Amino acid sequence: MTSAVNIKNKKASFEYELLERFTAGLVLTGTEIKSVRAGKVSFVDAYCILVNNELWVTGMHISEYEHGGHYNHEPKRNRKLLLNKSELKKINKKINDKGFTVVPLRIFIEDNGYAKLEIAVARGKKQFDKREVLKKQDADIEMKRMKKY
Repeated sequence: MTSAVNIKNKKASFEYELLERFTAGLVLTGTEIKSVRAGKVSFVDAYCILVNNELWVTGMHISEYEHGGHYNHEPKRNRKLLLNKSELKKINKKINDKGFTVVPLRIFIEDNGYAKLEIAVARGKKQFDKREVLKKQDADIEMKRMKKY
């Protein structure tokens, strides 16, 4: 049984060249996991930072749980990512190079009920790279349209 929760960061693949992907666990509070299950997550301005050999996701907005009352969480707080040491070392080596960053790609709930965040080490695309992607997409759409007739 797969979960229906699969929220994607659609801008990440357009803005960045994704090099290496990782799946990380997320440390969440009770009201946060309920909001994630309801699909109330936004990746606008979200990125990952490495602090004291721990990876944290910053700027990811998880809306307050509507039935949370005074136990609700802060929507934009930093959340710790759970990775093993070898993965953290790989990420640390990559992001020490100029121009590399770690971006969140999607959040999903595994079959066992845990929330996971797929992240990627990425390099920012230049403006002309983005234009090439748009041209290719337009050409693909045009080809599909021509095949119909």
